[in-house]
Order: sequence, then structure tokens, then C-alpha cells
Amino acid sequence: MFGYITVNQDELKMKDVRRYKSYYCGLCHELGERHGNIGRLTLNYDMTFLAILLAALYETPMKTEKKRCVPHPFTKQEMLYGEYTGYTADMDMLLTWYKMADDVSDENSVKARAFMRTRKKDIEKLKAAYPRQSKAMEENFKKLSEAEFANIHDLDYVSGLFGGMIAEVFVPKQDEWADELYRMGFYLGKFIYLLDAYEDLEKDAKNGEYNPWENQKGRKDFDALVENTLTMMIAESAREFEKLPILEDVDILRNIMYSGVWSRYETVKKKREEGKK
Repeated sequence: MFGYITVNQDELKMKDVRRYKSYYCGLCHELGERHGNIGRLTLNYDMTFLAILLAALYETPMKTEKKRCVPHPFTKQEMLYGEYTGYTADMDMLLTWYKMADDVSDENSVKARAFMRTRKKDIEKLKAAYPRQSKAMEENFKKLSEAEFANIHDLDYVSGLFGGMIAEVFVPKQDEWADELYRMGFYLGKFIYLLDAYEDLEKDAKNGEYNPWENQKGRKDFDALVENTLTMMIAESAREFEKLPILEDVDILRNIMYSGVWSRYETVKKKREEGKK
């Protein structure tokens, strides 16, 4: 369900590509430091975007190091991290935990159950440290599960549940930028949920599983409907992004918001078109 909010490297300057990779490695470093090597397995592009966004908005000091790591044992990687890469690492773990809890509830997933057993103490500390975000994840994943069980196909409602938890994740503290960050995260979360469902549509149909697009897929203009809906979600999110007084790394962030987010969509769309042929 994650990994859709990524950069379009072809349209970035090399210095910005290197900086983006430094953030990505920095987040991986923070996940390892805070949550062990299993934490590194939750690393994704969406949370990398959030780490860059918050660091740029709040202009916090960043630490740069070159280190070897598990994925790169022979070559030192440049890592960029600070206060908000730490926050993002914690949010990443919390989101993964509640997603795993949802998988256990819905599918009795052995893999998810094993993950939860190993992280229980760690997660209890995170719940205590971030009660607002944790509550939003717990409640909204529960409502999502109920909506899926009831076979509810109200796109606005179900995507809004996922958007609601991402919205809270985007707000590290209640300050003058909380409203903009909340709305930005809300619409970005809806985009992620709907694009993920679009990508899984055929797989879900084959397996007899729930998909919010199921009632719409027979329309002649279905693919156009999906694209228009996703465009509206990104437009709303971008509108809030542009209200934020961000100067540092703004080229990277705009690349992701206006170009990178469509990279996975174009791949999915192309695959569907080839399937029709």
C-alpha cells in the first residue's frame, strides 16, 4: 500500500538526485537505529517524502555521515538525517504495525502475526509517544476493515479513512502549519489508497477480494475516471503544499508532487493497456 510517492529522477538535477538518495539512506539508518534491522524492511518512498518535507519546512539541523550498511556492506553511503527523519521512522513503524494488525484480522496472516510478536514492546512505546497518530491509525484501519467486509464501494468514504490516518502522520505537532499539513496528507493518503486499489484491481477480482473500484470498472470511461479522480486528489494536496514556506529542497519536493507521483500510475496504466490488447 506504500511506495507511490516517489521522485522522477529523469527530471532532477544530479545534485538533487544525490540529496534525495541521502535522505532515503538517512531514513533507513534511523529505522535501523530506532527499530533494529527489521525496521529497515519497512523503508519506503512515501515516508522519505515526508522526511524531506518536514525537514525543509521546519529547517531543522541535519547530520550528514557516510557509513556502510547491511544493503551496502562494501561501499559507504551518504546519509542525511535529523529530528524529522527520526519522527518519520517512528511513523513508518506505527503504520506498518497497524497494517500488519489489519492483515491478521482480515487474513490471519502468519507473516504479519510473526512481525507483531517481535515488535510488541517497541510499538507500545511508540503508542505512548504518539497517542494522536496511533489512535487515528487504529480507528481508521478498523473502519476500513469493516467497510471492506460490508463491501462498501463509496470511493470518497473508504479513501478518506486511509487519508485520515496519513493526515495525522503529516502533522508532527499542532502549530501554525498543522492545518495545511493535515489537508496535504489527507489528499495524498486518498491518492495512495485509490492508486493502490487501481493497481490491484485484476488481482483482487481473480482472488475474489474486495476492491473499491469494482463497481466502476465496467464503465467505458473507467480509466479516465481513475485518472481524473487521482488528479483531483493530487491537485488538492499540491494546493496545500504551495502554502507552506519551503525553500530548501523545494525542487525535490515539487518534482515528487507534480511528476514523481505519476510514475507508478503510468506503469500501471501501461500494463492495463497491454493486457487489453
